[in-house]
Amino acid sequence: MMFLAIVIPVAVQGLQIASRAGTVALRKSEAVHVADHLLGEMVATGQWKLSGGGTVREGIHEYRWKVESRAWEKDALKLVSLQVVYSVQNRDYDVRVSTLLDPNQQ
Repeated sequence: MMFLAIVIPVAVQGLQIASRAGTVALRKSEAVHVADHLLGEMVATGQWKLSGGGTVREGIHEYRWKVESRAWEKDALKLVSLQVVYSVQNRDYDVRVSTLLDPNQQ
């Protein structure tokens, strides 16, 4: 009995960790899709020049996003980064996608 009293809580915690890892991986995949889509849209429309953020829904999940641009060290290019934040079991995770753009082109 003493052995089961020790093993069962450890096994349950292991299952919870595995479940959270699977959920985080799935949500991360969705967040990357959201980030890629938003950044592509902002590049196409020129909205990347305006820093900002918002929220977007993908299926039943909500993602917070923020875009920012800054000068790139090597050339007269801009480094545009889009961060997407998502929550799993009351803990925030994020992904970031970036690209280099010429600020003089549309």
